[in-house]
Amino acid sequence: MVKTRLTSVEDVPETGSWLFTVRQHGGDEEYILVRCDDERGPVRAFRNVCTHEPERLDRGVGNGAAMRDGEIICPRHGSSFDTCSGYCDNGDARETTLPSIDVEVQGGDVYLVDDSATFRHAGPKEDEDDDGMPSSTSHLGF
Repeated sequence: MVKTRLTSVEDVPETGSWLFTVRQHGGDEEYILVRCDDERGPVRAFRNVCTHEPERLDRGVGNGAAMRDGEIICPRHGSSFDTCSGYCDNGDARETTLPSIDVEVQGGDVYLVDDSATFRHAGPKEDEDDDGMPSSTSHLGF
């Protein structure tokens, strides 16, 4: 098993998330670290997309994903996912669980320990087709 340091537990917001990108199953995928203090440790890592529709939970700005009362809130329909299990018991994503990857904490640092994923970088995945401009469906040209 390869261990790759991601960040420190201290750098994961108390309410919010820490966004990172991994190479997994032949492509880049975004995951978020969130605080969770249970038997599995002080943080958990979940795929950065709602299980109902392909909506990013952490859009890469501010302190990350919207959170309330220990739950990650989908910005599109308001479904909420438990920060320890990833399970949703309400809204359009009800009865689903966010996909997770394995991380562990050692000496205050968070390590990726999932053999199915290779750490690429902190932050959102890079989109080769994204020129930084908002997309438009207008037929007007300038």
